[in-house]
Amino acid sequence: MPDVVGVRFRACGKIYDFEANNIEMKEGDPVVVESDFGLSIGTVIREKRTIEAPERELKKVLRVANEDDFRTREENKKLERDARAFCLERIMARGLPMKLVGAESTLDRKRIIFYFTADGRIDFRELVKDLAAKFKTRIEMRQIGVRDEAKLVGGIGICGRELCCNTFLTSFDPVSIKMAKKQELVLNVGKLSGLCSRLMCCLRYEYDGDLSAIATDDEIPIGVEDAPIEAIEEKISTGRPRHEEPRRHNGSRREQRREHSGLSRERHERQQEKQQERQQERQQERPEERRPLPEPAQTMPAAKENPKVGAPEQQQQQGHRRHKRRRFRK
Repeated sequence: MPDVVGVRFRACGKIYDFEANNIEMKEGDPVVVESDFGLSIGTVIREKRTIEAPERELKKVLRVANEDDFRTREENKKLERDARAFCLERIMARGLPMKLVGAESTLDRKRIIFYFTADGRIDFRELVKDLAAKFKTRIEMRQIGVRDEAKLVGGIGICGRELCCNTFLTSFDPVSIKMAKKQELVLNVGKLSGLCSRLMCCLRYEYDGDLSAIATDDEIPIGVEDAPIEAIEEKISTGRPRHEEPRRHNGSRREQRREHSGLSRERHERQQEKQQERQQERQQERPEERRPLPEPAQTMPAAKENPKVGAPEQQQQQGHRRHKRRRFRK
């Protein structure tokens, strides 16, 4: 039955159990532990206690952190800034569709972890080679979600306070738009979404319904941002928006838009192919004979009329007119 303590590495991170290793420590003491990634400095959150059978093999607490450990951590911060700047440069040079969030180094500098966000899977093998050649250590690329990005970066919410995930939340619980409907809130996307463009975690605080029934996040679907409130209410009541296929929980909004555009293009191409096939069949069934075009008729230039030559009646009429003019002049 080993003695364990609860250690946290970030301000609002999860608490991990480590074997005390016969070291005297109390709550709030900084300690150096051997984690899965290397040596790290954490803070004791739970005091020493005894457990019967741990679920997995526990890592040990090496020592209480001293001044040398804090000095090394400050030096590692400079390394993290340089690593982040160099990684950004290589991402832009290689044109990778990814957003770098931050970099973190272990206390012994045996590993540097880069956190990034992306819409899908990224082939960053060449990028890892560039980073390994530059820093001569093990490189790890870790893809995170938009909520984890907001937790790492931080910010100010629409309420004027710091983000809950960056202040006191240790994990992300499922949030549903039904919570806003239950609380009779205005279904406005700008007021219900946080900095991470997801439903705000505070919608869960004053929800009186059954929380166990909410298994996954029920985000506002694509196309509902500009839809009237009736469409959003129908989505809430029926579980799906009007004239829309069931929402897929796997993937982000951009992936769903990309899939939708790809399907529409495929349908357009199929329709064009069908039209071409129909035209070919009609031409085969009713072959049109190509008739030679009629030659343009050769028109002879019109002969100029001689005003002096004409029928005798016209000459008589002209004579009568001349005679009248002469009489009037006299």
